Amino acid sequence: MTAPSPSASAEPWIVEVQIHPADRRRRVRYLLLSRPQATALSMLALVYLAGLALAAALAPGVLAGLTNQQEFRALTAERRLQGERLRALVGRLDELDGHARDLDLRMAQIVLAYGLPAVHDRAGGPRAPEPAPRSIYAEAIEEGTLVRSRLQQRLRGLDGALAAARAHEAEHPDAVRTTPSACPLAGDGFVLVGSFGKRRSPFTRELEVHPGVDFAAPVGTPIRATADGVVAFAGQVPISRSTGWWRYGNLVIVENGDGFVTLYGHDDRVDVRQGETVKRGDRLATVGNSGWGVATPHLHYEVRRREADGTFRPVDPLIFILDHRWPNQEQLLLAARSGPPLRDFEPLPVGPGGEARGRSQRRRAR
Repeated sequence: MTAPSPSASAEPWIVEVQIHPADRRRRVRYLLLSRPQATALSMLALVYLAGLALAAALAPGVLAGLTNQQEFRALTAERRLQGERLRALVGRLDELDGHARDLDLRMAQIVLAYGLPAVHDRAGGPRAPEPAPRSIYAEAIEEGTLVRSRLQQRLRGLDGALAAARAHEAEHPDAVRTTPSACPLAGDGFVLVGSFGKRRSPFTRELEVHPGVDFAAPVGTPIRATADGVVAFAGQVPISRSTGWWRYGNLVIVENGDGFVTLYGHDDRVDVRQGETVKRGDRLATVGNSGWGVATPHLHYEVRRREADGTFRPVDPLIFILDHRWPNQEQLLLAARSGPPLRDFEPLPVGPGGEARGRSQRRRAR
């Protein structure tokens, strides 16, 4: 490359670039650049060098940014996974609370059947959860905290009810055997068609007291004893003795210890005799439609509990059926606890508190 001559500084100058190939047999190449071209080329070279310097300076930050983005994506994925786990745990807590609620209702039935006072949690209701740190999962966290508090409260109530029931059974060892606690009809082949309490008579359309429940079932369905006891009556009460009891047709009355009497009416066939000892689950009779005004075969079932004055007062039999779940279980228990006792009812025809004994009869299987 040759520089311009000093004497020609006032004249335009050019830059000559000679390119000599490694092979001398090939000719030399010449590149002639004017002053503006040389200036532009120099500027491009400076810009290129500046770009390289800037890239070298920014490279660590760019690499760090790319790394942070990867970490952010990883943290976002982990948060999503933890959120799914949180929702699954809240759902599991909700299931456990549902199971505890079922157990709570079952224990409430047992406590009520034993005639024990209701067990309340002294700690009160579930406490409102403290606000969770603001995040997209704050509501799930607060819900889980509330469900956990409610579950803990139910478990405390269950502990109290279980302790009360155990103490009662220890003091009254016969209570478990003589307290009605099973359904008189096995399986699910029956329908509840008549409830306990005041109702409108299907025949007279007048308001009347129904001291038991009615289960519709096919004729011949076995009727089982719901507790241990002694058969106080088996047959049909004569109409001359009691019109009210006569209409129940073939009737079995069982004295269950000193605390209960159970009654099974409208039977087709009676399979026990007066004075016979029975155990829970023993066959007493079969479902029929004997008695007055019975259009559909069904079992009329009553449970009567001895009161402090010695009277055997009808109570809702559904409370004492622990091997079957009723749709309105919670309302049933609430009504049994808070509702007034049934007052307008006929005394027992036989046995403790009864007015008259009817003729006992038994229709054997053919």
